Amino acid sequence: MEKAIVFAISALSAGLGVGLAALGAAIGDGHAAAKMLEGLARQPEMGGKLLVNMLISIGLIESIPIIAAVIAIVLVFANPFASML
Repeated sequence: MEKAIVFAISALSAGLGVGLAALGAAIGDGHAAAKMLEGLARQPEMGGKLLVNMLISIGLIESIPIIAAVIAIVLVFANPFASML
């Protein structure tokens, strides 16, 4: 019974963690794209540099939900807390 509770809480926390990480990444991507477009409107000649910097920033921002998904998979399938019981 106790292991079932640990597995249920782990699954719920994994889903919540991935969801919050995806939400944070979506907000960060939106801010990065908005600032790039703002900079492009102010200085169109810097378009190439702004695009490269935006793509690098979005790539780094998107790594957060990928890491959260890996941690969630570990929590669900190779649960380190289940061995404590």
